[in-house]
Amino acid sequence: MKRRVFLSTAAMGSAASMLAAPAIAQAAPQVSWRLTSSYPKSLETLYGISEQVSRRISEMTDGGFQIQPFAAGEIVPGLQAIDAVSDGTVECAHSLGSFKIGADPTWAFDTSLPFGLNTRQTIAWLYYGGGRELVNEFMAKSNLWSIPSGNTGAQMGGWYRKEIKSLEDLKGLKLRIAGLGGAILQRLGVVPQQIAGGDIYAALERGTIDAAEFSGPFDDEKLGFQKVAQHYYYPGWWEGTANVGLYVNLDKWNGLPKHYQAALEAACSEAMSHCIAKYDNGNPDALMRLVGSGAQLHAFPDDVLAAAFAESRKVYEEFAASNEGFRKIYDNWSAYWQKQQQWLRVAELPYDFVTSGQAAAASAAQAPAAPAEAPAAEAPKN
Repeated sequence: MKRRVFLSTAAMGSAASMLAAPAIAQAAPQVSWRLTSSYPKSLETLYGISEQVSRRISEMTDGGFQIQPFAAGEIVPGLQAIDAVSDGTVECAHSLGSFKIGADPTWAFDTSLPFGLNTRQTIAWLYYGGGRELVNEFMAKSNLWSIPSGNTGAQMGGWYRKEIKSLEDLKGLKLRIAGLGGAILQRLGVVPQQIAGGDIYAALERGTIDAAEFSGPFDDEKLGFQKVAQHYYYPGWWEGTANVGLYVNLDKWNGLPKHYQAALEAACSEAMSHCIAKYDNGNPDALMRLVGSGAQLHAFPDDVLAAAFAESRKVYEEFAASNEGFRKIYDNWSAYWQKQQQWLRVAELPYDFVTSGQAAAASAAQAPAAPAEAPAAEAPKN
């Protein structure tokens, strides 16, 4: 009797597993995507997020969801990556929304605005200030879904063949620059050029452009700008942060099982944390190497910064007056920016000011004393 019960129970278990297997398979289909990056493989951090997301999504789904990354130019040129996703050529891309401001300045909100939120503030706005909802509502018109996936932190102001001593020195300057910073600098006499990262060095070397900004020391060193332009400026006020989005074709996104969507969001969030950490870790040493190899470090003149800030707010108000989509996001973003500056002045800025000041004082105290000046040689006597 017990043997019959055992066999009956075993048969029922086997049948149940046969029924369950198709259900599991159906819930976890095999998905294969292609990801095109706007960056060359030489930029190990910006291109690296594509490799990291691809690896992690495979690990999190037991190989059910595969994403194959491609560098800029392997499928489409870097500046065409977002369009390739929108039209379905590829399923997703790592890029900057600011590359698309020529079509609509509203794209800039997914990357950064000049004299805007810093990195932590941007992440807070996107996830908790209503930013992602507003950005993705705008992106849906282009059949896109954007996921924050990387960030450079505050950037440098770029490499210049000649020193910038005043606002007057910007007149006629051909500068490679992405985002709304170009629209602002154009009003100050600059001739902005939009060139993909992998093509900047050649343009600067040939003299097609007079100056170029890209990111910060860790990336700029790899691209070799110090070999053809020695004056290195800060701060990169046009990109106090730069959010790199994973732009996903909206139809493909909606077709993913919910747990694949959740896995992709998690993989992108992890990649962003690692991206910021890698830049914070790599930039200090890279800057010291650049200065040691002859780069001349300069702060932008006060009149340049003051004029650029004033012009930035004029530009935003003009866009908002003529562009309903820009206005909708700008009203939210602007109020959030004001609130964040109040908090920044209370805790973050004073803390950074004190610690950096103490570090500078300690460094000066530890520096070896300058050698005594040798006496001047006497003139020969007649």
